[in-house]
Amino acid sequence: MLIREAVYQDLEHLLCLYTTHLNENSMPLIDTKIEKLWLEMIESPNHHVIVGTEDHAILSSCVLVIIPNLTHNQQPYALIENVITHPVYRNRGYASEILEYAKTVATETNCYKIMLMTGSKEAGTLHFYQKAGYNMNDKTAFIQWLK
Repeated sequence: MLIREAVYQDLEHLLCLYTTHLNENSMPLIDTKIEKLWLEMIESPNHHVIVGTEDHAILSSCVLVIIPNLTHNQQPYALIENVITHPVYRNRGYASEILEYAKTVATETNCYKIMLMTGSKEAGTLHFYQKAGYNMNDKTAFIQWLK
């Protein structure tokens, strides 16, 4: 599997992976609004859409956002979202490789921590994140849904 930052041409394949295996939304129409958002994401130095590909197919992905910070000696922190691996390719270490790549990006940009939340309560998913180096003990997460 080749791990890299997403490029413009990855949009349709990534949306398909998200809508089929990450959430229950339908595939959105790729219009100028989505294309503008996509360009903003992939062109931002603080927004990293990381994909794992094989034969031009996206098998696994996550999003890493670097957030500037006034504390911790002005070191930024990172947030990981949308961790997904196509079900056919799970349990092969692909998501672990994606998260390790994200960790490298965060380290290279001098982040002092990475935060990751999951909505899953499945023991296997929680164990996976713990095995990848994340813990559930240091912080308490709260979410306020706006929509």
